[in-house]
Amino acid sequence: MERTFKHLTKADRIRIEALIKAGVKIKEIADMLHVHRSTIYRELKRGRFTALNSDLTTEERYSPDIAHDKYEENLKSKGGSLKIGNDIRLANYIEEKIMKEDYSPAAVLGEIKAQQKESEFSVMICTTTLYSYIDKGIFLHLTNKNLPVKKNKKRTYKKVKKTQARASAGESIEKRPEEIETREEFGHWEMDTVKGKRGVTKSCLLVLSERKTRMELIFKIANQGAAAVVEALDSLERKWGEQFPIMFKTITVDNGVEFSDTEGIERSVFDNQKKRTSFFYCHAYSSWERGTNENINKMIRRHIPKGVDFDDKTDDDIIYVENWINSYPRRLFRFQTSKALFDAEMEKLG
Repeated sequence: MERTFKHLTKADRIRIEALIKAGVKIKEIADMLHVHRSTIYRELKRGRFTALNSDLTTEERYSPDIAHDKYEENLKSKGGSLKIGNDIRLANYIEEKIMKEDYSPAAVLGEIKAQQKESEFSVMICTTTLYSYIDKGIFLHLTNKNLPVKKNKKRTYKKVKKTQARASAGESIEKRPEEIETREEFGHWEMDTVKGKRGVTKSCLLVLSERKTRMELIFKIANQGAAAVVEALDSLERKWGEQFPIMFKTITVDNGVEFSDTEGIERSVFDNQKKRTSFFYCHAYSSWERGTNENINKMIRRHIPKGVDFDDKTDDDIIYVENWINSYPRRLFRFQTSKALFDAEMEKLG
């Protein structure tokens, strides 16, 4: 049964009392209220009191009044003027976005502002306050365990000599136009593969990241061979036709063997005498030269962890991850989405 993230009302608590007295099981009560059974267990603990029977024996019972009073006291005590306690709808919205759509606290609040949804709620809070509420256990379901993993300390990279080990396979990143570094021009991409369970998965994900908008294109390809990569790009060129050379001015990759067919990658599927893109290789052990790819791969892993067999993943599974990433509010863009920015660039192309 589909469960929603909601705060229990006084009426819900009275209903729980009646169901408990009727001997209904916890799981059945949870299903009736469309909440997780752990919510019911916590609620019973919140409203627990010791009752004195007529024979002077005691037993533990549940009181909806005690439970509701404690709930309201909790909202008032944690944070003084606890703004979110005045808008259950906002609390539910935040829980829904973080727990079901894997948003970060900043992304939830940023999306509300970017899409001008403030008028839908009676109060608004800042990101710092939201993190504080989560730390203090204000929410009914949402805890720190539901938050995305915090970023690790910024990695340091060892400078490499400006010599390209794979110079014979294609152009070095040293020869890539300097203006690409600024990310001001649309149509420059980074490309990488994300591999599945080692020794088991034959297929892998081919990931293309547009440097200006951070738009992602993700394909499941049959294997990690160079021919599979070329086939995927051929398919993309057939889809976009004459716009492909404008959309994909350059592509930058690492030194993986799957990117070894430089000619096949650059050659147009419509005319093998024409180039459809310009291809550049990073220096060995310099993943920072493809920073967009590296960051996006971490987002992919939030949905497809390391050790997962990609062979079991359907095209729909991959499309879901791609859409989730491209629709995710990005702090970098004042919480606009990559898809919105990409669509705007495409409109400019006509």
